Amino acid sequence: MKTQTQRKQRTFIDTNILVYCDDAADRVKQNHALELVTGLMEARMAVVSLQVLQEYFVNVTRKVGIDPGLARQKVESFACFEVVEPSVSDVLAAIDLHRLYRVSYWDALILHCAQSAGCRIVLSEDMQHGQTIGGVRVVNPFL
Repeated sequence: MKTQTQRKQRTFIDTNILVYCDDAADRVKQNHALELVTGLMEARMAVVSLQVLQEYFVNVTRKVGIDPGLARQKVESFACFEVVEPSVSDVLAAIDLHRLYRVSYWDALILHCAQSAGCRIVLSEDMQHGQTIGGVRVVNPFL
């Protein structure tokens, strides 16, 4: 069982951070994303969800132009992180967060998955930087 200190250090990585690792259109963001993901991976503090892995595959194959076979291999690599597999109760909890905080349902599911995994931080460029919902703070690492 993880101690409270270990749980506080775990960080949830949103899809856009993983996509930037493969997107050479912005080398500064790409390098920063690679540093973040590599550091969290080495420290064994990276957390993602099935939603993130699915969104990553769709985005890098459609928008970045990564070959689907290579994208599949990368999804398999990211699966070495802790992967939160949402259940029906997680979906319902995300709906409640969506209704209560007026964030998109998909962001609410990310936030709920992060919270359920014991993460205090979600790295995301797409959500409001500094916002805290359910004890989870959104951090835009590119600011």
